[in-house]
Amino acid sequence: MRTLRHVSIPAGLALVLALAAAGCGRAEEGAGAVLPDPVGRWAVESLTTGGRTLHAPEAARLDFGENQVKGNYGCNGFTAAVSFAGTSAVTVTPGASTTMACADMEFETAFAKLFTGRLTIDRGPDRLTLKTADGSTIAMTSAPATPDAPLTAVEWTVQSLISGTSVSSLPAGAAGTARFTIAADLSVSGTLGCNRFSAQVTRDGDRLTFGPLTTTRMACDGPAGEVEAKLTDLFASGPLVSGIEGRRLTLTAADGKGLIAEAPSDVE
Repeated sequence: MRTLRHVSIPAGLALVLALAAAGCGRAEEGAGAVLPDPVGRWAVESLTTGGRTLHAPEAARLDFGENQVKGNYGCNGFTAAVSFAGTSAVTVTPGASTTMACADMEFETAFAKLFTGRLTIDRGPDRLTLKTADGSTIAMTSAPATPDAPLTAVEWTVQSLISGTSVSSLPAGAAGTARFTIAADLSVSGTLGCNRFSAQVTRDGDRLTFGPLTTTRMACDGPAGEVEAKLTDLFASGPLVSGIEGRRLTLTAADGKGLIAEAPSDVE
């Protein structure tokens, strides 16, 4: 009997101690949770304003630096100056933005209206919420690094044209008509909006120079013809500085004119 009592008591104590240790471990783990630094890339999930919740387009994001933020309202890109008060608040001074006509302008307009002035910061594991003085919020989550699309073997669809500091979307009658693909050997083919074309590209770092265009000879007028004329001039203007961010390609000439094209969503 003494042997049985001697065995059972330590076993009971061991169970109690094991449960207590497990509980302490969970408490310490929760207490030690590391909250994120606001500086970094964030994917915008939703806005709440005026008693409504607006869900964000896939492209909506904020890339916070120490003194500047670059972002996307969902379609239009923008920059702003920022000043952090530790990790509890940030003051936003809007800068430049593109002015394309986009599908979800309600979200873009609301986002631009909220993302200015002093915003308080609420941090959670992998989450960040910015709150305005009237209680409206911008809810965000940590955004994984989005791989850039490759330059070659991708069909790029021209979405907008650049003229200096302004960016305009293609007119309704020309949307989706201008597309091109650069092959691995740097031959390029596609459509300018009306006529098909081909050419050879030379590459020097981030600079692309299009050789003479070979095109079909259909008479083109209206919006598609206007876009075709601008793209023909752009490709013939000399070296174009290229840049790829995610699924978006920009080609810009020395005079500030250029294009923005987008790769399909299934490109990896």
